[in-house]
Parts: sequence; structure tokens; C-alpha cells
Amino acid sequence: MGLISGMFMGALFGISIMAGWRYMIRNRSRNRAAKAADIKLLGSLDRDDLIKLCGDNYPQWISFPVYEQVVKWLNRQLSKLWPYVAEAATVIIKESVEPILEEYRPSGISSLKFSKLSLGNVAPKIEGSIRIQSQKQGQITMDVDFRWGGDPDIVLGIEAGVSLPIQLKDLQVFTIIRVIFQLCEEIPCISAVVVALLSEPKPRFDYTLKAIGGSLTAIPGLSDMIEDTVTSIITDMLQWPHRIVVPLGGVPVDTSDLELKPQGKLMLTIVRANHLKNMEMMGKSDPYAVAFIRPLEKFRTKVIENNLNPVWDQLFHLTVEDKETQYAVVEVFDEDIGADQRLGIAKLSLVDLQPEIEKEIELRLMPSLDMLKIKDKKDRGNIIVKAKYHQFTKEEQDAALAEEKKMLENKEKMKKDGIINSTMDAIDDPTHVVG
Repeated sequence: MGLISGMFMGALFGISIMAGWRYMIRNRSRNRAAKAADIKLLGSLDRDDLIKLCGDNYPQWISFPVYEQVVKWLNRQLSKLWPYVAEAATVIIKESVEPILEEYRPSGISSLKFSKLSLGNVAPKIEGSIRIQSQKQGQITMDVDFRWGGDPDIVLGIEAGVSLPIQLKDLQVFTIIRVIFQLCEEIPCISAVVVALLSEPKPRFDYTLKAIGGSLTAIPGLSDMIEDTVTSIITDMLQWPHRIVVPLGGVPVDTSDLELKPQGKLMLTIVRANHLKNMEMMGKSDPYAVAFIRPLEKFRTKVIENNLNPVWDQLFHLTVEDKETQYAVVEVFDEDIGADQRLGIAKLSLVDLQPEIEKEIELRLMPSLDMLKIKDKKDRGNIIVKAKYHQFTKEEQDAALAEEKKMLENKEKMKKDGIINSTMDAIDDPTHVVG
């Protein structure tokens, strides 16, 4: 009897719990539906409706952005203007980018120029929203989501013992563009525009390369060379804090506040590496390290022969333009006859460095900084560095600008004198090495 009554009471208790749970869920669902209806109603109110409801208590911080309408309007106008914009941009790109290609031209390539350049008929698109980042006096800064799945007709003429035209196809660009407008009182009310690509998320440039009348294998490593060149140009010229400053209008304007300026100095000591990957069939690798923040300002250690645990203990001074967003890159190579092989690469974020405090850091070496391209998961060893950041005073900033100008002039002179092939080859500058 006790068993039966117990079972009955248990079943009754269970049914009661289930009924109560069902009632609570239904009541919660009704409340959510009521709130959703209220929110939808509030969302349909415009500014005038809220003023009528709230009267003098209307909160000033409430705004009604029209970003979506602005984006649609900009895309329509861009589509209409694209034939004219593309024609003008083609001339500007050819005149401005070819000298840049010359600056970044790798050794072994005697000429790298456009033999054909057309941006096609498909206009770029602004996606998402336009985000206003700051509105300080005289300037407006905004970030724009940018996508271009274009149909350009671009052919690079490459000379490296043989002539090989390379066609760039299936171009896809996904990035966020930072635009800064410098305002003025004269029409069109904008005296200069700054354009840069944000580093996070990393800009994506997807494309395929096709040899015309030949094979990409005619020049070993050609695909990697072009990809490295494109990445270097974007990083050094366009990726924030680096930027392009374009004055507008016929009246000369002062754009010095918009130009990139050195903010501080990173004193980076490359101490040693451990357990490097051996790339030699006989013996061991002959490693050296290269450090840089900007690809055109690379600094190289000495070579330690036949050693997978090299000790360099060399100090380099690297200029920093924006400590909050930049990072130092350290690459380790195996010196070899012909092309040196990369043993590993690592990056050091600068944002966490405390001024004037030296910090020893161990970095894991990776085959690439692009995690999507890493297929080889094998251990490549690590590298130990010491890093100390120094914030420039105004006098030190001016001196750093003069030093940077002098260094670029020296590299240009070396190139004209035939000492180096391009400024990318000048990475053994003793003026930036201490110890």
C-alpha cells in the first residue's frame, strides 16, 4: 500500500511540475511577444514623434542615423561614375604605382612594369555602414567597409633574363578603408583627404596569376615573389598608420598634420634562437635574422654558420609611427647559394610594451604570419628578443624625420650607383645597429 501511494504521489508531483513549467514558459513567451511589439512600435517612431512623447525630457543623445540610405546612394553614384573614375584612376595608378614597384622590386627581376592596365566595368561597393570614428576640430574620420569583385585587365611585364607577361585575374578585394577629411571654409569645404587600410581585420586581396605565352615555372618562385611584393607595398604604403594624403582644390594647403610622423623608437635586441628547422641535406643551417616594422626599413644580423641554436645578441633601433596598431616582424633565414630559405617568422605587438622598460620575450616561429596559409604544423623553434620602447620628444621626432629622409636618400644613391638592385635590397644599414 505504501508503495502504491508513493508512486501515485510521485506521479502527481511530476505532473504538477510539468504543468507549472508549461505555464511559466507560455507566460514568458507572451511577455516576450508583448515586449517585441512595443520595441517594434518604438523603432518606427521618428524624431518628431519622440519629441511629442517626451517633451522637454527628450534625450539629446538619441540620433537617427541614415547610414544605410547614404551607403545606397553612394553605391548608385559610384556605379554611374565608375567609367570616368576608372579611366582617371588607371592613369594615376600607372604613374604612381610603377615607381613603387621599382622600389620594392626583388633582386633577380630587372624590370617590373604594367604592360596593360584597365580596371574593368564593375564598380567597387561600400558595404555595411559608414562609421564616424572622430569629429575633432577641422577633421572628420570615418571607416568604410569596402568590397570589389572586379573584372580588371591587368598584365605585368616581368624581365628576369626572359620576358614573361603575367595576367592578374579574378581579383577580389575585401578591406576596411579609413578616410580622414580635413575641412576648410572654402568650397568644396574639404582641403585634403587621407586614405588608409585598417590592419585588423587584415585586408584581403585574392587573385590568380596566369602566364601569357609561357609558364609561371619559367621563373622559380615568381608567384611568391609577386605576392610578397604586393603585401610589402600594402603594408608599407597603405596599411594604417601608413596613409596616402591627397590635397584637393587648386589652392596649396598645409597637410603636415595629416602626414605620417615617427612617434617613438623600439630598441629591439635579437638575442638567440632555439631548435631551428634544419634546411640542409648535409650539415646544419646557417641562420641569420631580419627585423623590421616597415618593409623598406629592414635590419639584418650576422650569419651564424652550421648552428640550429644561434646566438646573435644584436641591437637594432626601429622607428615606430603608431604604437597602438603596429608590430615588429622578425624573420629567420638560412643563408644559401642562390635564394635564402625562410626558417620561420614571428611578430611582436607593441601595444603592451611599457615605455623605458626592457622586456624579454620568447616568440614562436611560424611558416607564415597568415594563419590561413599555414599547413605545416611542425615545430620551427623559437626566437628570444629583448624589447624596450622610447617615446619621442618633439626634438627627437624632428631628428628622426631627418634621419629617415637621409637614409632613403642614401638608398636611392646606392641604387643609382648600381650598388643595390632596389631599395628592398638595402637591409644591412650599419647606422641602425648598436653593439
